[in-house]
Amino acid sequence: MDILETITAHKRKEVARQKEAAPLELLFGIGSHRMNRPTLSMRQALEQSPTGIIAEFKRRSPSKGWLFPQAKVEEIVPAYERCGAAACSILTDSDFFGGSFSDLQGARLLVQLPLLRKDFIIDEYQVYQSRVLGADAILLIAACLTKEACKNLARIAHQLELEVLLEVHTEDELSYLNEYVDMLGVNNRNLGTFHTDVENSFRMIACIKKETGAGKDAPLYVSESGISDIKVIKKLRDAGFRGFLIGETFMKTKNPAEAIGDLRIRN
Repeated sequence: MDILETITAHKRKEVARQKEAAPLELLFGIGSHRMNRPTLSMRQALEQSPTGIIAEFKRRSPSKGWLFPQAKVEEIVPAYERCGAAACSILTDSDFFGGSFSDLQGARLLVQLPLLRKDFIIDEYQVYQSRVLGADAILLIAACLTKEACKNLARIAHQLELEVLLEVHTEDELSYLNEYVDMLGVNNRNLGTFHTDVENSFRMIACIKKETGAGKDAPLYVSESGISDIKVIKKLRDAGFRGFLIGETFMKTKNPAEAIGDLRIRN
């Protein structure tokens, strides 16, 4: 199995255990106050932001190992907000990325930024779980879903007032687009091999525009992974991208906030 298949197989077992330990009724009871919280629009925040940066909080990577094992949400996420991030991505996968549910819950209490729950969402349960944890948007990865499952999960997300960032890596995966997708992300990282190439966003953009059109209902375009140079951000913006998901570039530094501050000033 490649890395994505390994993670997805593990995630199925993990979600099954979670559903057994905390059925939906119990989940709703525990998180009823969060279910009533008005969500924030990540898409709108990216549209209005001068940077479009989605700053990511993660401690490790399956390919790079530990990036910042002692990273604390209470120190980094508020600093991201102060330094001009438009939104924040919180990894909640523990085994492969060193994240936790408490990272997302903690971030929700600390900032007014839209929060993206970044995980391998393969089950309806995880969408409800995301709302309870305090997310404003969820990531759906085309490579680990069927088209039918993707649309169903996105539909449920909208019912819960969560926005959807659909992640694709290849042109074929553009067929996963549906009416519930708010943002379309091009992952520059191959999740099978974890090889990263920012040129993938530039290769994909013409096909994306052809597939989505240019109307107000078209999803907002996001470039994900491997972004570390302001010149690249400017080129991506010129090509049509309005969101830039950046994680390792920040988290591998001693002070992620300073890193995002540098990009914001120079942008």
